Amino acid sequence: MIKKSIDQFSRFFVGGLFIFSGLIKLNDPIGTKIKMEEYFEVFSEDFGSFFHYFISWSLEIGMIMIILELALGIAILIYWRMNLTTWVLLGLMVFFTFLTFYSAYFNKVTDCGCFGDAIKLTPWESFIKDIILMVFVLHLFWYRKTYKSILRIRQGNAVVIATAVICFSLGVYAILHLPFIDFRAYRIGNNIPRQMIPPEQPIIEYIFEKEGKEVRDKKFLSEADGYKYLSSHILNKDKTKPNITDYSVSSPDGEDMTQYTFQGSKLLIVIFDVSQASVKNIAAIKELTTQLEGKVDCFVLTSSGSEAMETFRHEHQLAVPYYNADATVLKTIIRSNPGIALWNNGTVLGNWHHNDTPTASEIISLLK
Repeated sequence: MIKKSIDQFSRFFVGGLFIFSGLIKLNDPIGTKIKMEEYFEVFSEDFGSFFHYFISWSLEIGMIMIILELALGIAILIYWRMNLTTWVLLGLMVFFTFLTFYSAYFNKVTDCGCFGDAIKLTPWESFIKDIILMVFVLHLFWYRKTYKSILRIRQGNAVVIATAVICFSLGVYAILHLPFIDFRAYRIGNNIPRQMIPPEQPIIEYIFEKEGKEVRDKKFLSEADGYKYLSSHILNKDKTKPNITDYSVSSPDGEDMTQYTFQGSKLLIVIFDVSQASVKNIAAIKELTTQLEGKVDCFVLTSSGSEAMETFRHEHQLAVPYYNADATVLKTIIRSNPGIALWNNGTVLGNWHHNDTPTASEIISLLK
């Protein structure tokens, strides 16, 4: 009876968590790609330069990991080919657990990306999560030969294959457009300047000693009253950090343009790297800026150097000014290169993939 209860809990806990984690990543494959690039850069420095070659395959590798995660989650729920499934599951968990421990212990990657931008975990939180998960994975692995599939072989095969095909299709759609659900701080409806302000001011608790006893107070107590200061800490530390800490824009000459981007109506054309930018819809973007001239301030945000940007603008006759921002910030603003964002007094009114470039009338209607 106890084993049966543990079997059921392990099945739903492991399967459900893999599906939940996979769906969040499937929502934003480009975010997973960015995280994979970060890991491969770390590995190339620490384990061998050959990992650098994987960076160009980050999107494909990320998609394989996402589909595998979802397929494994479904397979566990229906007890599909448990001998094979649990071997793959165990191998994946050993890899993930090593990854999170390495990131935490050596402070290499500050966010594992386990749950994308939806739920942020510190490296140690990610490692603890994997240790807990591993306990139930090992239980399933140990008793793998005792589980019987809920579905017949052909039905089970069909479910797992269908899961992979559907997930692949949804992932490709998210890549060619934008995430279905935006969990980032630059999502539609958010006011960017407000996102740069801490939600709460720090509440400090001071620790003192008086007559051999520890005393805690939110006020700094005087030594004249017999209090000896020992230490202090912030009680609401998790609420004192702004959602956005690294947004900064400058002109090619070094002038700070950050506040300018929050004034009035702005159409941001985000091209984080001109060497990797798609030019398939650049004509439509150019036409959009031409039609909005005199109505909305249009400009490019890029992390590319002036020479590369000037060459790109000349080649595509993109007659709008450009400003510089950090590449990581630009990738966070929008998962498209190029991508388009409409801000009004710092509030995000719209985000578009270049495959969904809006018309001038759509832009104007959003500003009314």
